[in-house]
Amino acid sequence: MPQTFLDALAVRTWCGLALAALGRAREEIDAINVYPVADGDTGTNLYLTVESAVTAVEAVFEAHGTGGPGKPTLADATRAMAHGALIGARGNSGTILAQLLRGMAQVLADDSETVHTDGEGLRLALRHAADSARQAVARPVEGTVLTVAAAAADAAGEAEGDCGTVARAAYDGARAALAATPGQLAVLERAGVVDAGGRGLVAVLAALVETFTGEAPGGVPVVADTAHARVEVDSGHTRVEGASAGEAPGVPLDECADAPETGGPAFEVIYLLEAEDTAVDRLRDRLDALGDSLVVVGGDGLWNVHVHVDDAGAAVEAGVEAGRPYRIRITHFGLGDVHTTGAERPVRERAQRAVVAVVPGEGLAGLYTEAGATTVLARPGEPPASGELVQAVRRAHAREVVLLPNDADLRHTAAAAAEQARTEGIRVALIPTRSAVQGIAALAVHEPERRFDEDVVTMTSAAGATRYAEVVVAERQSWTMAGICQAGDVLGLIEGDVAVIGTDVTATAQTVLDRMLSAGGELVTLVLGDEAPDSVADRLEARVREAYLAVDTVVYRGGRQGALLLIGVE
Repeated sequence: MPQTFLDALAVRTWCGLALAALGRAREEIDAINVYPVADGDTGTNLYLTVESAVTAVEAVFEAHGTGGPGKPTLADATRAMAHGALIGARGNSGTILAQLLRGMAQVLADDSETVHTDGEGLRLALRHAADSARQAVARPVEGTVLTVAAAAADAAGEAEGDCGTVARAAYDGARAALAATPGQLAVLERAGVVDAGGRGLVAVLAALVETFTGEAPGGVPVVADTAHARVEVDSGHTRVEGASAGEAPGVPLDECADAPETGGPAFEVIYLLEAEDTAVDRLRDRLDALGDSLVVVGGDGLWNVHVHVDDAGAAVEAGVEAGRPYRIRITHFGLGDVHTTGAERPVRERAQRAVVAVVPGEGLAGLYTEAGATTVLARPGEPPASGELVQAVRRAHAREVVLLPNDADLRHTAAAAAEQARTEGIRVALIPTRSAVQGIAALAVHEPERRFDEDVVTMTSAAGATRYAEVVVAERQSWTMAGICQAGDVLGLIEGDVAVIGTDVTATAQTVLDRMLSAGGELVTLVLGDEAPDSVADRLEARVREAYLAVDTVVYRGGRQGALLLIGVE
């Protein structure tokens, strides 16, 4: 049914439709990605950014549906959308999109009690979004997503009517601006394509139109008319029009994507940053001097920083000086990359088999990587989205992939990622590991030379034979299987349930270990978090030697993994 106003439910619908639209167009957008770096990931980055926004919005609705007061307000939904996009932003275009959504939220959430907004409110939100995104970019360039966003806001500002009318005007303005981008940016004109980030924004605005009208706009040209044949993406399918005789339709779009002739920085650096506004102002100046493609978005103490540099260490150090950087991602564009040489990427042959694992800390990430796995880092309270897992499966570049989620709460996310990867022709087996120690056990028996099914069965058996536990600190008073705990109590969880409540980390860990070994065991695995006492590993190793004959113990450092201690018993 057509809807004339924007409320929390419409924000939820819009996010879902935008994610679906970007999912359909992802490959086409990746293929036309030639600016600022021809690394073929703009569509994927936009998808992952919106997926994070969707997750945040769904969490708000779920919280209100399970005991929360009333229904989410427009402010609740838009703030969640903006925050989710901010913490999940990927790449240059994803970071700018996050700021566009944040700019809209700043207007739409100005009155926390407002139930919905009308066409005038949407016009103001789109204008502020475009302006704030341009301010977030150190050196704005025309012919990019910034130009498309500005055109959308200009067109919306001239529209009169309800939200559906305003959204349609914004979409039409953005679509026209997108078609003009090759004439504004030389690299697009040489490649004969429109701007990839702008194409993604048009898809997001098309979803906004569909939210209000119930009808999705038509196809969007992604190859410039000057290329003699216009390619349109319609519902995720590529259609070629105007090809001359002898030209075969269906030519891969990335064959049209010539790289810039000049080189550029070797690294992309992205991190979240907790810092004051004044420190961020100084950070912008320093990073601008270090590299290019600088985008700093966010506010209220939390920022997302994106920059291309030759000295990745200096970019991270600048963040440390400004505040507390975390979720640091550094991508090397690589020798022989199109970005640094202007040549096509060499085709890398797929491996036969790979393991992809979610790990809760940097220490375990290093351990898994040394064992040959491709890792996805999961910060406490920040589980990876399915798109992030799909991206890791692609990065593994193998015909067969074993996926280890290492968390019971990730089973549905991992299943969705596995299903998506299978549609791309990758054979994926999901082993439902519920803890990183089960993943370690599975990885220890992994043999790539075995038949795939045999390898999966062996790894599954090893994981299933490993009992797991963790020691954590309670954040609040709560009822548990072991009684009532208070904030600050030390909790020992076995197989996901609280079994021990104590006040001392080492004593609680020893009680947990004794209970686990009472059922037998041959190997104890201890993974220490950064905040675990230094003496806990020595005490537990001594306990095993004294009380349990023929049981070995191995100790790993997990880093910032959330739990003080992970315990596995095989």
